[in-house]
Amino acid sequence: MQYDGLAWVTAVLALLVAFIAARILFNRQWFLGWLRGTCGLAFLALAALIGMLANDLRSYAPIGEGAPLATLSFKADGPLYRVTLLEGDRERTVTMEGDLWQLDARFLQWKGLAALIGLQPGYRLETLSGRFLSIEQQSLAQHTRVELARSPYGIDLWRWLRLGHHDLFIFDPQARRVTYLPLADDAVYSINRTPAGLLAEPMNPAAKQALKDWQ
Repeated sequence: MQYDGLAWVTAVLALLVAFIAARILFNRQWFLGWLRGTCGLAFLALAALIGMLANDLRSYAPIGEGAPLATLSFKADGPLYRVTLLEGDRERTVTMEGDLWQLDARFLQWKGLAALIGLQPGYRLETLSGRFLSIEQQSLAQHTRVELARSPYGIDLWRWLRLGHHDLFIFDPQARRVTYLPLADDAVYSINRTPAGLLAEPMNPAAKQALKDWQ
């Protein structure tokens, strides 16, 4: 009897709630207000997403004609290396360790209508990685990967395009890499883009000697 009574009370409560819901749903002004509010919030969320995409695109730089993408200068500092990266007018210094170094970059190529109207391809240096030849040293290393750029708030257009195989008919996301080259004190390299990928060109005797010894 107890549960029968509870069932009836619950059923009456359900009918009351259904009645209130029906009154609300049949109120045309409420429905239009809810619809306007929902559409407004949806467009506000879309505006925020587009704004974050615009902020992500700001992290890319156009590829200059005949100019290197970046210049890397290495300076030994005890067991570590201080690496100065020069990109156009922007200079920054990071710290890494290892016997070899590797640079990853991403490119946004344009195609279709975007290419026809003359949009310049852009690039962004992604990571600078170090590696020891010794497995034991590599397992103990703590400064072998330096993030050079990161998409804010997790909004990463390039990664979404590339991993999802999307192109939106205008984008061609590409990944390029300078494979492992020797780290050396006072070595300077110029990073250039070629049809085959990225090319690290030694710019001083220290870099040329390091490459000669490595080969």
